[in-house]
Amino acid sequence: MVIFKRFLPFVRPHVPRLLLAGLLVAGVAVINLSLVRLAGTLWDVITVQHDADKMTRSIGLFLGLVILQGLCSMGHSYLTAWVSQTVVADFRKHLFGHLQKLTVSFFARRRTGELLSRVMSDVTVIQSLVTEAPIDGVKQFVTFVGGITFLLLMNWRLCLLILILLPLLVVVSKMFGRRLKSLSTSIQDHTAALSTLTEEVISGIRIVKSFVQAQREQTRFADQIEQTLNLTLRRAGIMAIFIPVISLLTFSSATAVLWYGGRQVIDGVVTPGDLFAFVLFAGILIGPFSSAAKIFTQIKETQGATQRVFEILDAKPDIDDRPNAQPLQTAAGHVRMEDVSFTYDARQPVLSHLSFEAKPGELVAFVGPTGAGKTTAINLLHRFYDPTEGRLTVDGRDLRDVTLDSWYRQIALVPQETILFGGTILDNIRYGNREANEAAVIEASQAAHAHDFITGFPDGYQTVVGEKGVNLSGGQRQRIAIARAILKNPRILLLDEATSSLDTESERLVQEALQRLMEGRTTFVVAHRLSTIQRADRILVLDKGQLVEEGTHAQLMARNGLYHYLYTIRLNEPIA
Repeated sequence: MVIFKRFLPFVRPHVPRLLLAGLLVAGVAVINLSLVRLAGTLWDVITVQHDADKMTRSIGLFLGLVILQGLCSMGHSYLTAWVSQTVVADFRKHLFGHLQKLTVSFFARRRTGELLSRVMSDVTVIQSLVTEAPIDGVKQFVTFVGGITFLLLMNWRLCLLILILLPLLVVVSKMFGRRLKSLSTSIQDHTAALSTLTEEVISGIRIVKSFVQAQREQTRFADQIEQTLNLTLRRAGIMAIFIPVISLLTFSSATAVLWYGGRQVIDGVVTPGDLFAFVLFAGILIGPFSSAAKIFTQIKETQGATQRVFEILDAKPDIDDRPNAQPLQTAAGHVRMEDVSFTYDARQPVLSHLSFEAKPGELVAFVGPTGAGKTTAINLLHRFYDPTEGRLTVDGRDLRDVTLDSWYRQIALVPQETILFGGTILDNIRYGNREANEAAVIEASQAAHAHDFITGFPDGYQTVVGEKGVNLSGGQRQRIAIARAILKNPRILLLDEATSSLDTESERLVQEALQRLMEGRTTFVVAHRLSTIQRADRILVLDKGQLVEEGTHAQLMARNGLYHYLYTIRLNEPIA
């Protein structure tokens, strides 16, 4: 019942169609019962009464009911399918929308393939139970109640032989149900792991080939397939026993009815037509019993999928708008970190008591060895995470008192790992400003020194970049990302290794473009090459999560500290 309760908001808009489908399927059940009773009457007309006219009328009525049953069946089949597909589409959109609201930390704890499996496979598992099973349940309920009613009216002693079966069916269903639920949950977990493995290998195929690991990945995939196959076969084995056992019990009851009813026909207590109809009714009742067993099995199988899907929906974003959060209008760009500490894991702090100030229009650079906390500082500035201690302010307002969307509209991020989306170059550049016209796109591309190589492609700005920009070089992808940031026209720039993929000449050109872009804007930059941040108004030197030096390039060089060491020893080569 929990499954139906949680899906009710998605089903509620379609209740009228579901009710109509339920009425139609109930009509199908009633007509089926009527056909069975008419068949018994027709048998007596032919074998006992020998009335040709009555036989003709009965056959005509029989054909009319068959046509009506077909029309009702067509109607309920289409309506059920329509509601089923619409509900699952709406639910997937809701689930995907909820994923968009979750914070970076949620995705850092989960693998892409696992989430894909939950959004696609697990929702499909739930679909039939939530929408199709209730409609089938209406049909089987009407069939059962109507069939039992007919049987009681015709011969209550024969009917008791069938009703004795019910407690035994319940016991058998419970015995098999527990094992089916456990196996189904395990199968879904293994299927998710298989999706994850497949996604990782395909996305990293260049590394797999370069390191000659194709055979290893094939073995991993085969092992995962074998584990999933073994679980699936074990479930199939249980199902192979479960359904036939239910059918055997049901047919055994029908056989007992046939034997006892046959004796009554011989004794003249009932007519052959009544016995014929009674046996048909008993056969029809196999449907509700088998359907009940199938639905029970579906419920057990679906519980695992439901738990996995609603685990996502129950996840709350670590970063969210406070109840009193207000939108941030155009920011001046005065940013302060005040005694900020942060940790991903309580056992190991990443930043400790970090404080600094960036005035509007300043260029602030983060420098330090690997693991110093530079990218974490950028993530906090973007508000992908909130400080564990201390606070971050913009124009004097605590960033947690500002709505997320309004803050994100003020900033533009060019990350270390360039992210492009499948589609054209034009789509990617306009990603942060969908209303930008062609002239604005070209201007941004020229500023990022991307226009020349873009127009060099046969399709120009309509060139398809491929999945994750696979059709472009690293430097080309980076310049498109910079053009995307320029077109957004932000007040605050976050450049995390923004020029790391560029050759020396391209880097020089992009630095010139960024220099023009940064005028009047607050910019935070992390760079591999110290030469790229020599013009910074403020350089923050981090080491083991702490601010150890602060100043301009000249001031820091004069202090002969860590910055001097990094610059002098590495001689302008890339540093971590």
